[in-house]
Amino acid sequence: MCQECYSDNARITPLLHPIECLEKHTQYICGTCGRCICIEKDSQRGLQRWNFPFRTLEIAKLYLRTADYTMKTNCGIYELENNQGRKSYKIFADKDQLLDYLQKNKNKKCPLMKPVFQQIQYQEFPYTQVRKLTKDEIERYMEER
Repeated sequence: MCQECYSDNARITPLLHPIECLEKHTQYICGTCGRCICIEKDSQRGLQRWNFPFRTLEIAKLYLRTADYTMKTNCGIYELENNQGRKSYKIFADKDQLLDYLQKNKNKKCPLMKPVFQQIQYQEFPYTQVRKLTKDEIERYMEER
């Protein structure tokens, strides 16, 4: 697992519409393994990709580093459950953010009330870049997938 971006696969992201995402969105480029992670804000909701709920813990882990980097803290992934028992995973900077979310979303609960995954502490990495990729970089990245 990459110590910086927490992934075993250096080319797994973006998951949805990879070429479009790499061409149009700002990417967090892992300075350790080179994995690109979308860090762009959604134009309609003003949220970054890591703010959305994820279907699995594994997918949430793929976006955790962008949350850590944005918030400058070791964010946590929390397991949520709705009234029908459907599970999802959401990233929060701290427990206060989780509590605020649960207060606003009465149909959700967090049975554990603690992260199911979180780094021990936030760490900066010297070769990290946050920028849009060049056409050549996109082609090379896609070839390596």
